[in-house]
Amino acid sequence: MNSLPIIWVALGVFVLLILNMKFKINGMLAILLVSIFVGVCEGLPLEAIGKSIENGVGSTLGHLALIILFGAILGKLMVDSGAAQRVSSTLLAKFGPRKVQWAIMVIGLIFGLAMFYEVAFLILAPLVISIAREAKIPFLKLGITMVAAATTAHSLFPPQPGPTALVTAFHADMGMVYIYGIIVAVPTVICSGIILPKLLGNLDRPVPSLLESQKVFTEEEMPGFGISLLVPLIPAIIITCVTVIKLFLADNNPLLPLLNFIGSAQISMLIAVLVSLYAFGILRGKSMSEVMSSYSEAIEKVALVVFIIGAGGAFKQIIMDTGVGDYIAEMMRSSSISPLVMAWFITVLLRLATGAGTVSAITAAGIVGPMIHTFNVNPALMVLATASGSNTLTHVNDAAFWLFKEYFGLSMKDTFKTWGLLELTNSVVGLGIVLLLSLIV
Repeated sequence: MNSLPIIWVALGVFVLLILNMKFKINGMLAILLVSIFVGVCEGLPLEAIGKSIENGVGSTLGHLALIILFGAILGKLMVDSGAAQRVSSTLLAKFGPRKVQWAIMVIGLIFGLAMFYEVAFLILAPLVISIAREAKIPFLKLGITMVAAATTAHSLFPPQPGPTALVTAFHADMGMVYIYGIIVAVPTVICSGIILPKLLGNLDRPVPSLLESQKVFTEEEMPGFGISLLVPLIPAIIITCVTVIKLFLADNNPLLPLLNFIGSAQISMLIAVLVSLYAFGILRGKSMSEVMSSYSEAIEKVALVVFIIGAGGAFKQIIMDTGVGDYIAEMMRSSSISPLVMAWFITVLLRLATGAGTVSAITAAGIVGPMIHTFNVNPALMVLATASGSNTLTHVNDAAFWLFKEYFGLSMKDTFKTWGLLELTNSVVGLGIVLLLSLIV
């Protein structure tokens, strides 16, 4: 079997790292150049390369652009109004600096379960930085805990798209997926979010300029804790309520289009932003021009992040259009290892190659699914093994990698050290817990 597809992708990633780290070329330009390079090496026609880049940027930003912009605006308004300081000071007073990581872990799990990962990240990031500043600890220490929790919940639990699709593909019982998922998620997040930061050495990095508060607010200047926490939770509340309501409605119910509209990530985030403009601006005595100043500054500072993520989507699309995923799938079909391990391993390879978590999980399900009855494997455990594989170490072809790197203002080295290791730990520990469960159930 011709192995050149994987070789060209690996070479492309290597060239991208050299362009970015050694020659300091901007991430967006470097990714686009490498996308073209890989497409030519893989033998794609030049017109097809252009179309793949167009489709990759469009599909990625079509889903993420508004989410990222609205999330940045919401975070900036929270920082500039003192809401982030209010939440952080209250949590610190309640849990203390030593236990605040556990509070972040619980919040991250809730947000990761209730909303898209990117939304959870962008809402929680200013809170994490504000808490870290008040507790006088590196923000990355809490950032790793938050991301570990949010990505784990996002990958393992319905109604998120990946695990929901896996439940259908493996014909698993959703209730058992939740029960076993909790057993898998808790030790996984403890290992990657609590223990790992203690092993990474010095995590002290400059606070990103977007989220750096220019003042310390007095007690009277800050909004109340309830409103400060409720506003960023609006997307989670809306999406969760819509999901629950839809469980009791027939497929032809006339309310469904309205619910699907309101419950989308983009519209629920827009509602949260509109509420925040009032709650964190007008209600605090600010003029509309002052509020719009925060609004504009947030967009300006996050604009490059959006374009870098879009370029990452182009690279992902080039890789997928070259058939690398099909190559890996075909290579693994003849293997005779445990279906749980195979599902995890195939998903990991596909995630590394394509950067697409849901696509890699569903592809692995199509390969391993028929083996469930032959090996008498619990379908719920198959869902969790595959989902753990989709939540693994990722690199420059993954939008979440660039979101973490650019939003926190990290170097490539620091991103691999933090994001890379926490995701790898998530994946490996998750598989380990699933294998232990398979000995019992």
